[in-house]
Amino acid sequence: MVNITTRYLGLPLRNPVIAGSSGLTNSVENIIELEKNGVGAVVLKSLFEEQIHHAASHALLQDESANLYPEAEDYIRHYTSQNEVGNYLRLIEKAKQSVSIPVIASIHCISNAEWTDYGHQIEAAGADALELNVAVLPSDPEKDSSENEKIYFDIARKMSEELSIPVSMKLSYYFSGLAKTLINLSWTGIRGMVLFNRFYSPDIDIEHEEIKSSFVFSTPAEIALPLRWIAMLSPYVKCDLAASTGVHDGSGVIKQLLAGASAVQLASVLYQKGFQEVGSMIDMLKNWMERHHYTTIDEFKGKLSIAEIKNPAAFERIQFMKHFSGIE
Repeated sequence: MVNITTRYLGLPLRNPVIAGSSGLTNSVENIIELEKNGVGAVVLKSLFEEQIHHAASHALLQDESANLYPEAEDYIRHYTSQNEVGNYLRLIEKAKQSVSIPVIASIHCISNAEWTDYGHQIEAAGADALELNVAVLPSDPEKDSSENEKIYFDIARKMSEELSIPVSMKLSYYFSGLAKTLINLSWTGIRGMVLFNRFYSPDIDIEHEEIKSSFVFSTPAEIALPLRWIAMLSPYVKCDLAASTGVHDGSGVIKQLLAGASAVQLASVLYQKGFQEVGSMIDMLKNWMERHHYTTIDEFKGKLSIAEIKNPAAFERIQFMKHFSGIE
């Protein structure tokens, strides 16, 4: 019999398949169903920084007294923020009461604002860990890379020092020195990194000449980017890595574990195929391990990382060449 239990962020998981943060993890009912269908842990839908600011701004627009009394504006902002956070804390508490798998909270940060207060409240509500979804698009031509990167490091150090629960960061690939930045981030005290965040992508409606949302769900081909970087970074970072984006079946789970991931997060496939797909992935993982004579995940985790393979160029090369691509 194979043993597919593992550890991520220091937490024991019954298997490495995690329901990633999405609208599907925003209700206790769904979280219960995800547990029944076999996930090893669940990451709650993020508490968005913009969500808190937007709610407070909307409340101020509805209250004319805020324009007359500065203290009224402060009160409304505080009350609205606490209301948004309160709803999130109740989700954590109810989820922890309803399931036995780890419940990982998530905060979506776009600045190095004061997040430690929220972190302490999330910890007190019972979350097993906190995933910081940090997203700073380097689009401001007036800012250099060090200014953008400082936000990540400030958040990572502060939250890791302040909280007793493990902290991870869900990151993008928008760094000029990606490998060095992520390795340095792994030394800040965080327990894990999730590679990579998949952002909202604008599209263009050519008939109405408007900007619209598109490319909402990932495709299996998108596994290539996180697969490459997990394989290249897993031997060198001082924390766990979780794979995100492009995993749509059991083979994707196995690939990321071979590359060095400690866990794999799912979202798009749960929308497209349903929660029952988790069971199919777990069955494929077990069958593959039996066929390859592995009894634990640790026996093959990272076996095909850049430090273990004979030809590192398989991951380092970025231009097509027949020897590597199999095509002219």
